[in-house]
Amino acid sequence: MRAYFDSEWGVPVHDERGLFEALSLEVFQAGLSWSTVLRKREAFRTAFAGFDPEAIASFGTAEVERLMQDEGIVRNRRKIESTIQNARATLELRPAGGLAQLVWSFEPQSPTSMAAARAGGPSPESTALAKALRSKGFAFVGPTTMHAFMEAVGVIDAHPQGRAR
Repeated sequence: MRAYFDSEWGVPVHDERGLFEALSLEVFQAGLSWSTVLRKREAFRTAFAGFDPEAIASFGTAEVERLMQDEGIVRNRRKIESTIQNARATLELRPAGGLAQLVWSFEPQSPTSMAAARAGGPSPESTALAKALRSKGFAFVGPTTMHAFMEAVGVIDAHPQGRAR
């Protein structure tokens, strides 16, 4: 956990696959401890084709059933199906600028809004991002989950002294 928080958490992520992976892991984390998901991250990467949205978007019933039998991941049908749905929605965003453009458009723009977002979630920005994602066909993306996601990928700088990187 310490290595993750020291070297990954809060580091800005701007590529589609990195954002999709973080979003997917946050979906699986909902209702669980982050350490559980982090411990299973490599198994998730294997099970979900390296979090390649194109590959996951093609998953069907057989892949869902395979994932439900995979003891290395969190076997929650709603979360598995949401990840597949979110991969398809990610592909649909490409013509309009993509997942990165959408996610980063919700970065707090003023020191006051960043300070408010740092205070804990959900924030107005994470609530707005959740609404925008749902309108684009994403699932399992509530305001609290999106706040944690935004912190993890650096959209919300949750470091008390700002980014040291």
